[in-house]
Amino acid sequence: MADLFDSPGGGGEAPAPNRPLADRLRPQSLGEVIGQAQILGPDGPLGAMLAAHSLSSLILWGPPGVGKTTIARLLAEESDLHFVQISAIFTGVADLKKVFEAAKLHRKAGKGTLLFVDEIHRFNKAQQDGFLPYMEDGTILLIGATTENPSFELNAALLSRSQVLVLERLSLADLERLAQRAEKEMGRPLPLDGPAREALLEMADGDGRTLLNLIEQAMAWKVDGKLTPDQLATRLMRRAAKYDKSGDEHYNLISALHKSVRGSDPDAAIYWFARMLEGGEDPRYLARRLVRMAVEDIGLADPQAQTHCLHAWETYERIGSPEGELALGQAVIYLALAPKSNAGYVAYKAARKLAKQSGSAPPPKHILNAPTSMMKDQGYGAGYAYDHDAEDGFSGQNYFPEGMRRPVIYAPVERGFERELKKRLDFFTRLRLQRQGN
Repeated sequence: MADLFDSPGGGGEAPAPNRPLADRLRPQSLGEVIGQAQILGPDGPLGAMLAAHSLSSLILWGPPGVGKTTIARLLAEESDLHFVQISAIFTGVADLKKVFEAAKLHRKAGKGTLLFVDEIHRFNKAQQDGFLPYMEDGTILLIGATTENPSFELNAALLSRSQVLVLERLSLADLERLAQRAEKEMGRPLPLDGPAREALLEMADGDGRTLLNLIEQAMAWKVDGKLTPDQLATRLMRRAAKYDKSGDEHYNLISALHKSVRGSDPDAAIYWFARMLEGGEDPRYLARRLVRMAVEDIGLADPQAQTHCLHAWETYERIGSPEGELALGQAVIYLALAPKSNAGYVAYKAARKLAKQSGSAPPPKHILNAPTSMMKDQGYGAGYAYDHDAEDGFSGQNYFPEGMRRPVIYAPVERGFERELKKRLDFFTRLRLQRQGN
């Protein structure tokens, strides 16, 4: 994990020139961390905890290379806790037992333990439950790091005993500060012109670790003058692919997959899907993105598309890799060939916008319930037409706030199942106009 900070050298011992750049730029205090002011500032949750000397268990949720490991280590130092770091990928049940036993011994000696668990979402439910008693009795203060949504990946019991803090990708300004610190540490500027420097920062895509790795590569080149963006792209094109899961390549490929599905090209869609799997992408991430595509780009044109994706995801969870990826691949093909409509998505956004604009306008009184006599006296429920008693099972009454001009929010397209929905919508629109005498 890259350690990001705002002070060259970070204090302490003099950095050895043969150490990796990320290690040489390791911060020595939370005040030296670049970015994450929303949680580290005086008014942020961590700033408030430290000021009150009341640090609680935390889940740090954010993309790679933004300082999760660094923050955990520095929290241990500032709280005078013994720091233990493990990775859920390489740690088994026996290893966890050893960690807990050692923490008990430290506690008896009067020293608390901050246990940092990287990739905590990789632990299964039973392993996650194993932390609970040691958190509750104070044996450990747990800080978990995850790149995945904790709501989906972590147990409710673990989440209820922790505060989730969201770390953000580093901005271009943050990355520029980090690049300047790297140049000062290495004693020379990057061999890049202005546009190439910007391209390098964008290639890091908010990931400080990626940026430092790229800077080390660029600093090792023997060049005359400064490289242009085209020259930079030629030199880094193949190397940058190593960062496909966290850098520019990752987002390029998911964009290619999504747009191929939207463009109804099953061959291109399954190709980009396979490229991401070959690059080591988590199939669960792809499963979530497929559901998103079904909701955003297909919608009610094919209501079965979302169900198909959810079933494919469930199949993967039940049978695992590599067979489970086949179900996801078939979902990719299904989505690519499904009729497309974003009418539901557009309607949702329009409704949210209208809801903000209309503020707290109440519903018309005739559709409000009147459980008390006072509410009846106020006109609640008066004049309500029970649709089942109306002709065609449709009363045509107004359900928008009084005085609001009736908007058109949902406009189905003439594709797939939405063609049928459009017929129904047009039918009810005509009836409404007739019943209202317009």
